Amino acid sequence: MSITQGANTKFIIDSEILLKAYSLMCSAHRMAEIYDENKAICSKYVHSTSRGHEAIQLAVGLQLQPYDYACLYYRDESILLGLGLEPYEMMLQLMAKGDDPFSGGRSYYNHPSLKREGFPIIPHQSSATGMQAIPATGMAQGVAYLESQGLLVEEEQPLVLCSLGDGSVTEGEVSEAFQMAVLKKLPIVYLVQDNDWGISATGKEMRNMDAYEFAAGFKGMKRVKVDGTDFIDSYLSIDNAFQYVRKERVPILVHAKCALLGHHTSGVRKEWYRGEKDLKDHAQDDPLPKLINHLIEFGEQKKDLKKIEDKATKLVNEAFEKAVDAKDPHPDSVDLHEFAPTPVTDEKGVRNPPKSEKVVMVDAALHAVDEILKKHPEALFYGQDVGKRLGGVFREAANLAKKYGEDRVFNTPIQEAYIVGSTTGMSAVGCKPIVEIQFADYVWLGMNQLVEELSKSCYLTMGKFPVQSLIRIPVGAYTGGGPYHSGSIESTLLTIRGIKVVYPSNAADLKGLFKAAFYDPNPVVMLEHKGLYWSKVPGTNDAKTPEPDGDYIIPLGKANIIQSADKEHEETGKSAGIITYGMGVYWSKEASKIFPGKVEIMDLRCLNPLDWDAVMASTKKHNKILIVTEEPLMNSFAESLAGRISQHCFQDLDAPVMTIGAKNLPAVPLNVDLERVMLPNATKVEEILKKLLDY
Repeated sequence: MSITQGANTKFIIDSEILLKAYSLMCSAHRMAEIYDENKAICSKYVHSTSRGHEAIQLAVGLQLQPYDYACLYYRDESILLGLGLEPYEMMLQLMAKGDDPFSGGRSYYNHPSLKREGFPIIPHQSSATGMQAIPATGMAQGVAYLESQGLLVEEEQPLVLCSLGDGSVTEGEVSEAFQMAVLKKLPIVYLVQDNDWGISATGKEMRNMDAYEFAAGFKGMKRVKVDGTDFIDSYLSIDNAFQYVRKERVPILVHAKCALLGHHTSGVRKEWYRGEKDLKDHAQDDPLPKLINHLIEFGEQKKDLKKIEDKATKLVNEAFEKAVDAKDPHPDSVDLHEFAPTPVTDEKGVRNPPKSEKVVMVDAALHAVDEILKKHPEALFYGQDVGKRLGGVFREAANLAKKYGEDRVFNTPIQEAYIVGSTTGMSAVGCKPIVEIQFADYVWLGMNQLVEELSKSCYLTMGKFPVQSLIRIPVGAYTGGGPYHSGSIESTLLTIRGIKVVYPSNAADLKGLFKAAFYDPNPVVMLEHKGLYWSKVPGTNDAKTPEPDGDYIIPLGKANIIQSADKEHEETGKSAGIITYGMGVYWSKEASKIFPGKVEIMDLRCLNPLDWDAVMASTKKHNKILIVTEEPLMNSFAESLAGRISQHCFQDLDAPVMTIGAKNLPAVPLNVDLERVMLPNATKVEEILKKLLDY
């Protein structure tokens, strides 16, 4: 038995596929039933099922290839079944068991992450609605780049599947993804499943158009409508969509109307907000009886279908009993996989080569990127205005696009979320992205991706998907930058677990740390003080250093003592230690001049990981500590560090741990005199240092 669609189509659905789809649909149906029958067990952790969406999802799962990529969402249970995942494996995640193959009991049901032979690659999935659109599009852009460079090892032409609910299309980040997909002509299928509900709000309440109508505004986006409750229509439509993308290497949106037969989630049950008529209307579009009718129409016997159903039911029941008895994660495993191990553990290369000329920090950064791009064809550099015309607003990418081509060094639209979030997808396909946010004050649009996708990926996938991402952000205030170009953001970043934060203060450190950040398999944010870029600010000439050689690298998390105190002052208790970074280094050096031999200055260089051993050693040595930062002081990293020192080194202290930072104001004012009043400077540091030394 086989099925064809239309007189002109050559495509045939084999009976084996139809019967497999039926078996898997029976499994999905029974899984939803058994979860409801065992609420005491299954509702311990919130979950959602695919009931009503099985037809379109199985059509996708049965046709994705092992060389493809997929970003799914929390209702895509039947896609996973179609790919070959067993109900037992999925139930392990449902119950947060230790052998959950996706996250080891750390993430919700239907939040897959899979890197398994014979399956598509599925990176970390967050719960935030629509968030997967940007990482998925980043994967497609990475695939397109690797193809353009001849770096893709597969003989086939992979595609990326991005699965979304229709309600998520109102998210701005979905629009950013669509824009890049059509702009760059990327091989991606956006599957939008529309059941006309977004928790308790209907489609009419939330939007004036569905995803199919909305996508018409993105020139170059091919669109297809499909009955997502009919397996035959879904299978043939998905086959056509996949073939189109594999051949043309451009995006397509498939809009599938579905029924919502289950609850939104186990925690938001359908009877709480849906009326009887709505439930009946949706029940009429149940994919399972529709497929049964097709099979009977094409000659299958009811008794044979009942055998298939019984077999699927037995499999699910046995899987459930086995999953209930499975072991929970061991408590000792909770700390594993915050970060993937870095290969950079020692300082290497030559920091001061013979006859090396001094360079400013911005040139050290430019040279570091240049050397990386030359050595690593999988590396890319992109952001706003970094392309060939300007090379960055600070000229930190000058001529790189001309040298390496616009496939590797290119401008992005004004889309901070895409710039940050796309690195998740790039990393998943084997690219190594270096990206740039133009000013720290505009990073907030990218924070959603940084927090939900990049920072959690390694931990929630048990180390399968660390995100290799180097994000450059110019920070800091000087000479009238004003309220939107002068921000210091390190304290906010440091509340995000799972990312590393680097803050160099001179050219040599910048180049060495840049290389370490690139080779680190985790997300690294490189904060670069624009007031130090050219050493034009009085007192910052030492930010210019001899340029290290191309092999120079500094491991992250190693502080540097840039000025030592005299032994006699240390031994007599007349010394103090300053702990600082960035511009604070130069205020501290200037302030310490009137206390010769009495002040040690530590440049942290990296704020996470923090060189806590060095901090404790300095505290034990001097018994008096001052922390200098440019940030507003209240609730800052500096105050947090002061509290930590006070707690852990209390017996070593002869005075309170002191701090100095900017005034606690919401923005840096434009007027240079007001800016001067708000910010720390050498004189202000000197006043605090004198008080500390007088203890």
